[in-house]
Amino acid sequence: MQDQPKVAKYVPVHPIDFKERSWPNKRLTQAPIWCSVDLRDGNQALVNPMTLSQKITLFNYLVGMGFKHIEVGFPAASSVEYDFVRHIIDNDLIPSDVTIQVLTQARESIIEKTMTAIEGASAVIVHLYNSTSTAQRKYVFNATQSDIIDVALNGVAAIKRGITSQHGHITLEYSPESFTGTEIDFAIDICNRVAESWNGPLIINLPATVELFTPNVYADMIEYACHHLKNRDQICVSVHTHNDRGTSVAATELALLAGADRVEGTLFGNGERTGNVDIVTVALNLYMQGIDPKLHVMDVPDMVATYTQCTGMTVHERHPYAGELVFTAFSGSHQDAINKGMHGYTNGSLWDVPYLAIDPADIGRAYEAIIRINSQSGKGGVAYVLEHSFHCIIPKRMQPTVARFIQSRTEALSTEIQPSEIWAIFTKEFVNRTDIYRLDTVQTTLDASGEVTSQLQIYVNGVLEQFTACGNGPIDASKKALASRFSTMTIESYAEHSLSQGSDSNAICYLTVNFGDDTFHGVGIDSNITVASIRALLSSINRKLTQEVC
Repeated sequence: MQDQPKVAKYVPVHPIDFKERSWPNKRLTQAPIWCSVDLRDGNQALVNPMTLSQKITLFNYLVGMGFKHIEVGFPAASSVEYDFVRHIIDNDLIPSDVTIQVLTQARESIIEKTMTAIEGASAVIVHLYNSTSTAQRKYVFNATQSDIIDVALNGVAAIKRGITSQHGHITLEYSPESFTGTEIDFAIDICNRVAESWNGPLIINLPATVELFTPNVYADMIEYACHHLKNRDQICVSVHTHNDRGTSVAATELALLAGADRVEGTLFGNGERTGNVDIVTVALNLYMQGIDPKLHVMDVPDMVATYTQCTGMTVHERHPYAGELVFTAFSGSHQDAINKGMHGYTNGSLWDVPYLAIDPADIGRAYEAIIRINSQSGKGGVAYVLEHSFHCIIPKRMQPTVARFIQSRTEALSTEIQPSEIWAIFTKEFVNRTDIYRLDTVQTTLDASGEVTSQLQIYVNGVLEQFTACGNGPIDASKKALASRFSTMTIESYAEHSLSQGSDSNAICYLTVNFGDDTFHGVGIDSNITVASIRALLSSINRKLTQEVC
């Protein structure tokens, strides 16, 4: 037996005393300002950092998505970072409505190189940070709170000294790094001191550099900060959450309720450890609540392809919205509900299809991928695949029997089967069966009284025989023609439809036939609907004779 977990070594969270909190009663009504940090925070987390070419491709893609703030790098960190910043400035790749952002530590030599890197850009956010948490002060810097404030203020002063006539509009962004591990009042104090020293356009970024507690505590910290930052109406409050506890999206959404104006994150959550917040997920969460996300996130497959090309990373099959399997149901009951919901949904109405929080078509996903078949699947899922892949609308009475044959195959394989194999099993078991009775020719005539005579030429075990009878229609006459061989045969249900559009399309007919206490289904396909119905009748008979009971 394993030892008990050493839980006592971890400190439980102590929520701040903030009785004025109002965020729990609010709702989101608009998109925040978005800032992509894919080219910096995301890039520094890659096993193989992006090349200059990959960074240019991703930058252009982010611009096309509609990002107005894009953190393009840490120019003092490496020549690749510096060269990329210079490349997009020197080659005029930055649209007039896009502001690039560069990161710098609060060290004068690093700030000097950063300021050189951004010369010639019309608008830049200079993102200054220094660590403020109790753990960083204790273990890394051996510094007091006063020492840490001095570091931040010296950084601000260095940026101000570095501004020349070669610079365009400069906005300062300040991050008390490891905000979530910093005493809240100290974090606010250092931010207020920075604001006083800068006295210009300012973004205060309050990052969950490490996610240490539940999202509600982070929201409290953000709202508390919004209440206590001086000149709050002149400050853009930004959040930058990481996903150590797996709740970065929730933390971001609650932070927006708590008063944050801006969100930093990456496509699909790329970043150190468990990653940054996934901006695509946050944006589409807004969309599915009827809020314009102000980002072009509606072509998810294209985003995934570009992300993979530029980063070498993959998107998990269960990733929200973007994963290969997120709009796929294997469970029979889920498949049935989705199938019925899709049939019942009317274009233009409010979306309410069971199990699908968003219409997959809105974000570039195909309906054909929604339902896939394995041993857990049910009749609704099989019916959905046959309809949407092959245009066969299987009657409800017939669906359980069709599903039984498909499930038998999936259980034998212990794996998923593809639509093509579902179609192969369906046609083999039900369509145009010729095991014993095989149609050669059919001739029907209509007399003056409206009665139909059906003359059938049928091979029975290879011997050609003729069957003739009259009835109130071709299928009734054909059934009566075969009554000498099958006296208890009655037709329980009949359905037909075209398999495609146009004059050369095939018709498909579904018959449920009772032979005493036994029921058999048959399907016929032919360019002639009368022939298709007779093929369906013979399929039912052949299935009875081979004893494939429903």
